[in-house]
Amino acid sequence: MNRIKLKITALSPLAIAAKKPGSVSEAEDHIPGSVIRGAIASQILQLSNQQTPGISEENLSTGGGEFEAIFLSDQPAIFQNAYSAIAKIADESNPHKSKPDLISEFVEDEVMVLPATAVSSKTDSGFKPKANGVFDTLIDRFCADAYNYPFDPSDPESLKEKTDARVEPYSGFYSCKNGKYRSHSVTTRFLTRVGINRQRTTSQDDILYSIEVLNESFVKNPQGQNWHPVVYRSAIIVNNEDLAKSLKNFINDNSQILRLGSATSRGLGKVKIEAEIEDAVSNVETRITKFNQQLKDRWQLWSVFGEAENNLLEGRKYFTLDFQSDVILAENWRRTTVISPKMLCEFVGLDKEFAKLKSEEQNDFVKLEIAYSSYNYRSGWNSALGLMKDIELVTNRGGVYLFSTSQENEQLWIDKLKELELKGVGDRTSEGFGQVQICNEFHNIFRENAK
Repeated sequence: MNRIKLKITALSPLAIAAKKPGSVSEAEDHIPGSVIRGAIASQILQLSNQQTPGISEENLSTGGGEFEAIFLSDQPAIFQNAYSAIAKIADESNPHKSKPDLISEFVEDEVMVLPATAVSSKTDSGFKPKANGVFDTLIDRFCADAYNYPFDPSDPESLKEKTDARVEPYSGFYSCKNGKYRSHSVTTRFLTRVGINRQRTTSQDDILYSIEVLNESFVKNPQGQNWHPVVYRSAIIVNNEDLAKSLKNFINDNSQILRLGSATSRGLGKVKIEAEIEDAVSNVETRITKFNQQLKDRWQLWSVFGEAENNLLEGRKYFTLDFQSDVILAENWRRTTVISPKMLCEFVGLDKEFAKLKSEEQNDFVKLEIAYSSYNYRSGWNSALGLMKDIELVTNRGGVYLFSTSQENEQLWIDKLKELELKGVGDRTSEGFGQVQICNEFHNIFRENAK
């Protein structure tokens, strides 16, 4: 697998709407992989049409060369979502402040999605030192259920201050460097435009409309005057090394020609895209080992409440699937929001082995222990066909699925999960859906060590 890192610098506002059922249209908080994929495909066809007139009207699903291999083959390139690389960092220049201000800065670190099991204070949510901190509850909830003990987490900082200690789910994007966690987000604004009278080609009376766009620039601090361009980070996963080099060269050669989103004829969507190839190296095994060690230590800590009915850790290894983007799941031709053991085996190519096992043997092979997920509906616009896309039931990003397997099958699953993390799960993975991470390291952040 070859990974093409993309650095997308916004040079004008981006009109990227999230299409939902009805007439609701609001700006996304990221650049979907489908938008990047469509922009690159459109530019390739446009340039090819100049050299070979009429080629864009031909059927390129057979004999389409590199274009077919990248976009239309059985194993197409995977265009991942682009998330903002602008982080909120604590300004520690003034040591006299108890809670420092936040400044915005571009960072090179990987941007990830917080799991659905992350929580923060209800009254002062966010990462330390500006807020009360964020921590994860997956492992503690699992242990509490095993020991038949109620688990109602509270915010330790609020308890110290004798204020409301309730917590609530905390979602969003984050990055980490040297043990310090930073949140990532985008800002939006509305652009108001006037409608044009097609007959007179002048402005039409009483016709105004507004477009919600992603801002193209930011200031380092609220009092600052210097504006900096917003940068997004994404990646493209390509099987063939030669294809990866060709695609990287094409992107760099046309870095300032590509346009993202809608309303590009009105000056929106201008970006600069820089591509760089790197090896798709995964540290899945390290993350799984660390997760199981933390689970074992926490299990022993919970033993102060007595003995569990069953030692769920004996002879078992655990791993999580953490959704880094919205996912489209289907089982028996029906949409679902839960990954069953059977579906997981299909994703990793172990469905035949799983089908041969009896019911008890299947649980020993792989078992879904717990799931945290929510759902939404998504649609979109297919520029190539000029049609609306089908409305899809999607499982929201941040979803968490805890699985276990026998120790005998541990290495088998580690090898399969390495591939799964690159390829993704569910349908339309080439468009940015189905990005998944194995054992997100934030599951190792507990209440007493809130970040």
